[in-house]
Amino acid sequence: MRFADIPGNDDVKRALVGMADSGRVAHAMLFYENEGCGALPLVLAFFQYLNCRDRHDGDSCGECPSCRKISGLIHPDLHFVFPVNSGTKVSSSEKPVSDLYLKYWRELVLADPYFLESELYSALGIEGKAGNIAVAEARSVIEKLSLSPVENGYRAVVIWLPEKMNAEAANRLLKVVEEPPEKTLFLMVTHSPEKVLQTIFSRCQSFRVLPLSKDEVARVLETEFSVSEEQARVQANVSGGSVGVALGRIGDREDYDEYMSVFRKLMEAVQSKNLLAALEAGEDMAALKSREKQKEFCSFAEDCIRKVYMIRHGMASVSNAVEGEMPLLSGLAAGSRDVFCDRVAGYLDNAAAQIDRNVNAKIVFCDLVDRIFMTY
Repeated sequence: MRFADIPGNDDVKRALVGMADSGRVAHAMLFYENEGCGALPLVLAFFQYLNCRDRHDGDSCGECPSCRKISGLIHPDLHFVFPVNSGTKVSSSEKPVSDLYLKYWRELVLADPYFLESELYSALGIEGKAGNIAVAEARSVIEKLSLSPVENGYRAVVIWLPEKMNAEAANRLLKVVEEPPEKTLFLMVTHSPEKVLQTIFSRCQSFRVLPLSKDEVARVLETEFSVSEEQARVQANVSGGSVGVALGRIGDREDYDEYMSVFRKLMEAVQSKNLLAALEAGEDMAALKSREKQKEFCSFAEDCIRKVYMIRHGMASVSNAVEGEMPLLSGLAAGSRDVFCDRVAGYLDNAAAQIDRNVNAKIVFCDLVDRIFMTY
């Protein structure tokens, strides 16, 4: 993966190149992205640049043995940590750690480095379960770093979603993150920096990976994923700058239809002051087949509320609302109180956080529906 292969975020690229060229490389870095916006490709490109034997013009060559190993995710000094749980693809007798799922991780990253969290769980065969980074993972990392590097260059531990790390694992890793062996890096990709344990967050240099422009998203869809020009433009307009979201919408039209049906049912009930129908919509949310789907619905609904806010403030043309959504969203914008969008967005974010903590879904969504009903 070369910097030239990754669209957007030129300021971040320049900062990383300058860091590498000066030899003053931070030992722990946190890359904050909206889901699917390309932080993982940037991390891989940075590690490749650090280890390239013939880097020039601010990029790796892509041809030397080190570059080829990193591009294929088989470099012996590149280690991955990501949320896992017990599933059908590994032995149930072993504690789940990332190494057991490494084959499926590599396949997913090589096919689509902009993947979403739900797509990772699907690839690992742990749908319906909450992924986490537990203390067994921390022990594995410490054991690997106690050995000498295989090659004479940098080595890295890439932690995808450090916010999924529990306190025990974080405490185990704390010393090695703070004082790693020479030329050893911790490169972390987060979607929720506020949820990363403060003991880890405070020891990292942070980079904000911004969403891509519509043109950049469309170009990636066309050139890297063979999406037609027309469809690429449509999805780029409603992706929020995320290639992963755009690809998800292309592949999961069924999910979009299901989420929109539930959202429509809820909002029509709210508009008509029909509490019983609103509570039935809450039951539909709780009946979504997994916690990841329930969290996805909350994100989907929050995006719809964002569109309502923009329509309400005369920005319908840049709200990214598609034609079929406009009647519902316009009605909500016209009939809701001034505080509606701000408060409901907060309620949805809180509901997703509670689902992530394994709170009973029926209780979460019943409370959510009641709050939205009273706020309209």
